[in-house]
Amino acid sequence: MTPVAPTVMKFGGTSVEDAAALARLAAIVAARRAERPVVVVSAMARVTDALVRAVARAGEGDAGGAMAEAAPHLARHGEAARALLPPAEAAEVEAHVRDAEREMGGLLEMIARQPGTRLPLHDAVVSFGERLSSVLVAAVLRANGMAGVAVDARRCIRTDAEFRRAAPLPDETRRCTRAEVLPLLEEGGVPVLGGFIASAPSGATTTLGRGGSDYSAALIGAALDAREIQVWTDVTGFLTADPRVVPGARRIDRLSYAEAAELAFFGAKVLHPRTIAPAVERGIPVRVCNAREPDAGGTRIDAHAEPSPAGAKAIAHKGGITVVQVTAVGMLGVYGFLKALFDVFDRHRTPVDVVATSEVSVSLSVEETDALPALLPELRALGTVDVEEGNAIVCVVGEGLRTTPGIAARVFGTIRDVNVRMISQGASRLNLTFVVKDDQAHEVVSRLHAELFEDR
Repeated sequence: MTPVAPTVMKFGGTSVEDAAALARLAAIVAARRAERPVVVVSAMARVTDALVRAVARAGEGDAGGAMAEAAPHLARHGEAARALLPPAEAAEVEAHVRDAEREMGGLLEMIARQPGTRLPLHDAVVSFGERLSSVLVAAVLRANGMAGVAVDARRCIRTDAEFRRAAPLPDETRRCTRAEVLPLLEEGGVPVLGGFIASAPSGATTTLGRGGSDYSAALIGAALDAREIQVWTDVTGFLTADPRVVPGARRIDRLSYAEAAELAFFGAKVLHPRTIAPAVERGIPVRVCNAREPDAGGTRIDAHAEPSPAGAKAIAHKGGITVVQVTAVGMLGVYGFLKALFDVFDRHRTPVDVVATSEVSVSLSVEETDALPALLPELRALGTVDVEEGNAIVCVVGEGLRTTPGIAARVFGTIRDVNVRMISQGASRLNLTFVVKDDQAHEVVSRLHAELFEDR
C-alpha cells in the first residue's frame, strides 16, 4: 500500500508563545495524526527580536548586555516545559536551554571581540529561537501521546552563503529533507523542525530572512511531495482587507496561487511572500488556518482560478514605501536604458515593487531602502533622480480583474479626491496597484472595501 502523503503543519510565533498556545498546538496535531504530520515551528513570539537586539549589542562590544537581552527569552522555554511536561522531560528541555545559553554566550563574546564576525555569526545566534522551539514542541507532542522528534532543520534546508537572507538550493534541500524526515515518518514519528534556519555548503548556519518559517514549510512540503501545506497562525485565513483597518473584513474561502502571492507580496501579513513558489512548482495546496479557532475553516490556496462576480477578492496595502523617479530625455527611443536602470537595483540587491514608465521617466517603488545611499549616485549617472518617502502601496486583487468592465472607474471614482502617485495595471490579469501617501492609505482601503465588498 502506498503510504499517505504527509501534511506539513507550520505554527507561527504566537502559536508557540506560551504553555496555553503549545497545548492548543498539541491538540491540533493530535487531531490530524492520521495525516502523517510534519511540524514546522517558528521561534516563540518576541524571541527572534530579542536575539537580533543581542547581536547588535554584541557588535557594539557589550557581550554581557547582549546575553542579558537574550537570557529572559531563552528562559521562557523552561517555564513552558515545567508547566506542560513531566519532570524528567522538563529537565531535558531545560538542559537544552542551558546548552544554548553557553553556546550563544561564546558566539556573542566572539562578536564583541571581533566585530567583523557579526554578519557571519548573526544567523547562528538568531537560530536558537527555532532550535529551542522545535525541541520544546517535540517534547510537548510526546507528553500528549505522539512520537515527537526534534529534527535540526539545518540538516534539511540547504542554501547559499548569503547570511540573513539565504537562497535555498532546491535539489540539495529535497535530497537532505527526504533523507532526514522520511525514515521518521515510516517509523510513525512526528518530525518537528524549526523554520527560518538552514545551512550553507560550508555547514555555517544561515537564515531565510524574517518571516522565513512559512518559506521553510513550503520548501519542506515540496521536498516531501506533501498532501497539503498548512500555515497555522492567529487569523482565520486571508481576509478581504486588513481587519485592523477594516473591522468588517471577511474571510476568503479560496484563492488561486497567483492571488495569494499578490496579496502576500503587497502587504497581507498572512503568508510570507515567497511561500507560494515551492507549492506551485509541485502543485501542493496551501491552507491558512487559525490556531485559536481550529474549526473555523480557513483559506485554501491552489491552482484553481475562480473569478469573483464582483471582480475583486481582496485589498492589500503596505506602508513605508519610497518612490524613486528617474527622468532622462536621453532615454527616449534608446535601447538598453531600462536594463541599465534595473541593473543598478540588481547589483544592490534592492527589490522593486511597482514600476510606471513614460516617454522620458521611470517611477519605481521600493520598500527596502538600506542600499539607497549607495544606489542613488549610480542612478544619477542615468538621469535626474527624485526621491519621495512616506508612501503606501494599495493593491486590489482578483482573478479576471482586468477583464471586469468598469472596475478601474469604480476604484478611482471612490478615491477621486486622493492624489494617486503611481498606477500599475496590465502586467497581471489580477491586480490593480497604485501608490498614495502613507497617511491616506487607511482611508483609501476603508473606502474601497465599502465600495467593492459591503452591502453585496
